[in-house]
Amino acid sequence: MGKSISDNQEIQPKVASTASVLTNGNHNAKIYRREEVNTLSSGNGNQHRELVNSIKEMVESLEPPSISHKSCCIYRIPTSVRKMNEEAYTPEVISIGPFYHGSKILEPMEKLKLKYFQRFLQRIDFNLEILVNAIKLHEESVRGCYAESIKLSSDDFVKLILVDGCFLIEFFYGLCFQGSQSAILEDHILLNPISWLAMMLDLQLLENQLPFFVLEILFSLACAPDGEYPSFTSLAIDLFERFHAQKLPQNLEADARHFADLARAFFLPSSRKLLRQRNFAGADHLYTASQLYQAGVKFKVGSSKCLLDLKFTSGTLEIPCIKLYNQTETSYRNVIAFEQCHYPYDSHFTDYIVLLSFLINTPKDVDLLIRKGIIINGLGSSNAVACFLNNLGTNVVYNGRNSAYCDLFEDLNAFYENPKHTWKATLKRDYFSTPWRIASTAAAGILLLLTLVQTVCSIIQVVKM
Repeated sequence: MGKSISDNQEIQPKVASTASVLTNGNHNAKIYRREEVNTLSSGNGNQHRELVNSIKEMVESLEPPSISHKSCCIYRIPTSVRKMNEEAYTPEVISIGPFYHGSKILEPMEKLKLKYFQRFLQRIDFNLEILVNAIKLHEESVRGCYAESIKLSSDDFVKLILVDGCFLIEFFYGLCFQGSQSAILEDHILLNPISWLAMMLDLQLLENQLPFFVLEILFSLACAPDGEYPSFTSLAIDLFERFHAQKLPQNLEADARHFADLARAFFLPSSRKLLRQRNFAGADHLYTASQLYQAGVKFKVGSSKCLLDLKFTSGTLEIPCIKLYNQTETSYRNVIAFEQCHYPYDSHFTDYIVLLSFLINTPKDVDLLIRKGIIINGLGSSNAVACFLNNLGTNVVYNGRNSAYCDLFEDLNAFYENPKHTWKATLKRDYFSTPWRIASTAAAGILLLLTLVQTVCSIIQVVKM
């Protein structure tokens, strides 16, 4: 590893006080004194003036950095990750925010967004100019949430935020107060049940986001808060809880910056008790589920609703039920991508996926966990599940020493490598796994004992004679 430089150290350019020659193999590099450099510059005159000006223009043409590390929360998917499954990161039905704005394949839903925008304005009977002024006032803050410069003009950007933001508020409002079936039936041409499901997945894509704070501004200006939905975030949480059929862990809603962040929150434990215990052994190797099972580890469905709450006590590994369907990959991949970009040192879900990729290496491992009720397979074959979980971790940055599961890795590996557990498991599996084997083992033991007694008696009789 390279040497690090502490914050109080300063790096100063060194200027040689005397001319010297450095020899490196057959290459000689001369270090000039400052006076000699000035002489070279004046001697060459305007020989390279055009090149110098070109370089200056190239540097000066760069836009000043407008992205604050603290405010940036919406990222482009890295190419190395995107190529694993392009479709998992690309919206199918609707664009939200600037990254996919103007996409040809998403144009049909623009009509629905405008329709909802019109309905929003009619319902609130509010001065549109106030909304425009509010977005204009926070435009730079909104732009700063994106990890690249947005090329849209100020007016076009504000228009985009208004239309997309008001659409989301009106759409969520309709679903929560009228019910999903009513909303789908009302817009059955553009929003059929299949499109509705696809749109809910599109809203969780990392590149397809609006920051929550600007949605809160629109919501607070145009909607009178009530006890049930005092904010847009509370409205979004209610709908996501219905979509996931799961309650959001307490004390996490305040952390959500957008829908992708909110989707991640559903995977986190409510107490944030997940480990984060430093362990120098690291979490870089783990035996497969089949190997652990052969060594005597028992597998049991965990009672926790949180996928990440794995426990290993008294030789039993508890894993919460994993339900895998076609849309699961989209959700998982975008949560992982968001952690890679925004939570590199707090990547609980990524650590969980890496752990699964160690446990599940072959269809045999999948079959074992299906038998135990840990995996519900909606992907088809066991091989499809194994490939799915193993591919999720490809090209993902992972630090085993910083894993949330260091202690679990160490305990499972130690259990497997203890010969006592292997012998005990083998004995139980080969001789006591079924009533018939128990009976035959007992019969063989009795026969062996009788034979031994007969042999001893024969030896005693011979000795006496």
